[in-house]
Amino acid sequence: MTDRSPRERARANATELASLAVTGFWLVALVTGQEWWLAALLVGYVVVVPLVELLYGDADEEAAESSVDATAATQPSSTETDETPLERLRRRYADGELTDEQFERKLERLLETETLEDIEDSAALRDQEWDPQHETERT
Repeated sequence: MTDRSPRERARANATELASLAVTGFWLVALVTGQEWWLAALLVGYVVVVPLVELLYGDADEEAAESSVDATAATQPSSTETDETPLERLRRRYADGELTDEQFERKLERLLETETLEDIEDSAALRDQEWDPQHETERT
């Protein structure tokens, strides 16, 4: 782990800090009996936190993607290696190109877009490729 200044750590965790500040702000308003606590909660989570995410949230992901783009020319493309999106995601995580949070976010997005039919088709294709009879017929 690299030694980063508090300012760099705050910038890297800006969304989490904004969420913490919004939560503290509306909780104090609620506990002290302020009538506007609900407005503070809604504005904080609907406006402030997403705005901070837009301004500061993707710096790590952009840096990781730019490093991937730089190495993409030297690595074979996924069509050349017949790598599925899930396998590619696992490989990138294993190679250290993605953080835990990036991996989980991309995995959730991938699983949301993949249907049961896609999974069954992929499994059937893999079974055909590993079938010994097909192997002898190809040669």
